[in-house]
Amino acid sequence: MQRRLGPQLGGFFRIFAVACGLAASADPTDSAVSPNARGSSGTVVNWWRSTEDLRDQLSPQPALRFESASRSSREVIEVDDTVAHQSILGLGSSLEHSTCYNLSLLPAERRERVIESLVHPERGLGMNLMRICIGTSDFAPGPFYTYDDLPEGREDHGLERFSIDRDREYVLPVLKAAQRLNPELRFFASPWTPPPWMKTNGRYGGGSLRSECYPYFAEYLARFIEAYRREGIEVHAITIQNEPEFAPEAYPSCLWTAKQQRDFIRDYLGPLFEARGIRTLIWCFDHNFNNPAFPATILRDPAAARFVEGTGFHLYEGKPSAMSRLRREFPGKSIYFTEGSVYGVQGAVEMIKYFRNWARSYNAWVTLIDHRGKPNVSGFHDCDPTMVVLNRDTLSTEYRADYYIYGQFMKFIQRGAVRIGSSPGNFANIAFRNPDGTQVLIVAHPHGMERRLAVAWDGQSFAVTLGPKSIATFVWKP
Repeated sequence: MQRRLGPQLGGFFRIFAVACGLAASADPTDSAVSPNARGSSGTVVNWWRSTEDLRDQLSPQPALRFESASRSSREVIEVDDTVAHQSILGLGSSLEHSTCYNLSLLPAERRERVIESLVHPERGLGMNLMRICIGTSDFAPGPFYTYDDLPEGREDHGLERFSIDRDREYVLPVLKAAQRLNPELRFFASPWTPPPWMKTNGRYGGGSLRSECYPYFAEYLARFIEAYRREGIEVHAITIQNEPEFAPEAYPSCLWTAKQQRDFIRDYLGPLFEARGIRTLIWCFDHNFNNPAFPATILRDPAAARFVEGTGFHLYEGKPSAMSRLRREFPGKSIYFTEGSVYGVQGAVEMIKYFRNWARSYNAWVTLIDHRGKPNVSGFHDCDPTMVVLNRDTLSTEYRADYYIYGQFMKFIQRGAVRIGSSPGNFANIAFRNPDGTQVLIVAHPHGMERRLAVAWDGQSFAVTLGPKSIATFVWKP
């Protein structure tokens, strides 16, 4: 089944613009706070809802109003815009090789529509941060490659064979189309492996980087950034290695210890970027919540830490509270959530936890897979359905509930938004203040029954009913 999202989301901001004239008063018996409001009573609240059963798909709801009153019989979420936490870099997914390959199979017009549905600020979700790969990842049609592959036994210390030509087949065209459709789109990049000749085992999978090859790998990463710049694609940040503590031989991977990554950044990559005037940020770690000691080892070394802007985390092991622990020790360094798809409204609850634990970003992993979970040439992972699924037999696309659930975050949280205070409770929630002054509250309700709640802000409140397994986004401007 193919759902065309362009027309629906194309009217999104037109609806937003007129919604202020459609306000309906909330039940005053559900008010939560005293009437001593800083702003004027009656602030209009526009809101949108998505449900797991797809009955609501980023659907606009009748507008609400904040009203002044003194009591509530409902559970209350208190929003406090006098409290400011981290700013947001962006939200998105990945344009790894499997996604780009599947997109390349579509006729040009349909391919454009699908990319538009992801990144266009008005006619799509407005994804503004995408992860890309330095060489192939485990999700690729194959064969695996790096940018400097050689016959076994040969080495290329001068990187004379370096070339990104393999990316021209289907990766670069998709990246350029996405950038054209959203000029504010930023990319960060991760390698799954150095060229095999730089590694201890001479293979794509497993092994580690030979210490004598540290300068060659630093040069390799610099050349990637410069080559992409010549293609008109700026790389905002790189990580040193995808999942440095996990290196199966079935797909591109490479083991790093924390001390090895520290020394590589401190003695090779950081100084090389500085000497070449490369302004691409360096993020360390890029692995699971369960080992915050890895990035801490790097950040405790002042000579290494001065080159590191932040740390990337994945969701597969451990708890997101690890991000808060790291930030407490290093409050001047950013925290990013760099890989991990979540599913359903319960997945939205997990996303909220990441932001509450100081993440400045969210990136899902693998945006578009086919209905057989392909391409996935390594066969190492079973693939859950992605937010968009391609039927390879008919070349039709299905937009799953996760697409709309992601949209409840991605369409509303602007780059530069600041997380503001919102009380925890039985309703998972997160609040932001956008650069344009709008305030955003996202509430996830993963349970199977209706529930009523009140939202209080600035001496005012409104009440609303959330349906089963739904997520709602409320937007207002003081």
